[in-house]
Amino acid sequence: MKPRILLWLIVLLTLLSVIINLPGIHPDLKFRRGLDLEGGTSITLKADMSEVDSSARDSALESAKTVIEQRINIFGVSEPVIQTAKTEGDYRIIVELPGITNLSEAVELVGKTAKLEFREVQTATTSAIIYDETIPTGLTGADLKDAQASFDPTTGSPVVLFRVTDASQNKFFEATQKLIGKQMAIFLDNNFISAPVVQEAIRDNGQITGNFTTEETREFATLLNAGALPVSLTTLQTQVIGPTLGVESLKKSLFAGIVGFVIIVFFMTASYGRLGILASAALLLYTLFILSIFKISSLTPYGITLTLAGIAAFILSIGMAIDANILIFERMKEELRKGLGREPATELGFQRAWPSIRDSNISSIITALILINFGTSIVKGFAVVLLIGVLVSMFSAIVVTRTLIRLAYK
Repeated sequence: MKPRILLWLIVLLTLLSVIINLPGIHPDLKFRRGLDLEGGTSITLKADMSEVDSSARDSALESAKTVIEQRINIFGVSEPVIQTAKTEGDYRIIVELPGITNLSEAVELVGKTAKLEFREVQTATTSAIIYDETIPTGLTGADLKDAQASFDPTTGSPVVLFRVTDASQNKFFEATQKLIGKQMAIFLDNNFISAPVVQEAIRDNGQITGNFTTEETREFATLLNAGALPVSLTTLQTQVIGPTLGVESLKKSLFAGIVGFVIIVFFMTASYGRLGILASAALLLYTLFILSIFKISSLTPYGITLTLAGIAAFILSIGMAIDANILIFERMKEELRKGLGREPATELGFQRAWPSIRDSNISSIITALILINFGTSIVKGFAVVLLIGVLVSMFSAIVVTRTLIRLAYK
């Protein structure tokens, strides 16, 4: 790409980044802060698997997690963190609720057992069913053995298959026989899930069809399992983090970041003169770009939640971003000592430093991906920010710094 086009691209990205980072530019455009920065409640729950078959325990734990997520979404908690942990037969669910400091309310929200009900729809409808417009059938999640996502062998469409417990087969058959041709609504914790039409009486197993995607059938099966495999949850540990402590942690982190940035600028300027100033300018743009990514991600369901670990990764990535510039500048010095002019020395410096920059960053990316896949929530937060930082730092070093140096020499 031509240097002039690259320059205008950098100018455009800089203007957009400045606008995005202006306070109050959009109510939803803000940094998502984790529990340690926002304050809130952390709850560790233990799942009692004594009455659940060993082959179904993982599924039961995931089902319980899904139910908790649904309840929290209905409750309106912003950016909850919910994860499962398994160690030597010990099954736990860890819930972090930023901004919620009412401990008893939070424990009640996440600790109760799921309630799955099958109810008769009095008036046929394709929209969400109001609970009061249905009547009970006597069928609950306790009557189900399990459920799984599958495909109809005839049509190939995604379906949900479920099995009825031995003790409930006669009850299930009698209830569904009365509902043939009618809708039977499914509710979880009094919240509408689906209302399939009963095609035939069901005794030992059944199939739920509809206009489902593959992902929707998985979610549906998980919700049915949440009622089919109720897990008793006991609270092991609770912790309330006040917003004052979160603000204090954020201030200290920002102060550390600013101090680190200033030290890097002084070091680069003292070591490389004008080149160091240009690298510092590129580093400032790098910081703007990263902050913009954090804010833009808040508009998506997979937004980045900043924690103290994430801020540590961000500060670390600033130092990693300047490493590439140091490699380039040292290569440029070598070419200048050979008697080359500044422009050819610049081009050769970038070309010969690139393999080292590429390989070091690829190793960092691989490490970050491993941590994202296998780490806990705190480690994942660190790894995600580090991964973004590494990718943007490559753009900053190879494109931004190079373009600024070319502009300065010309």
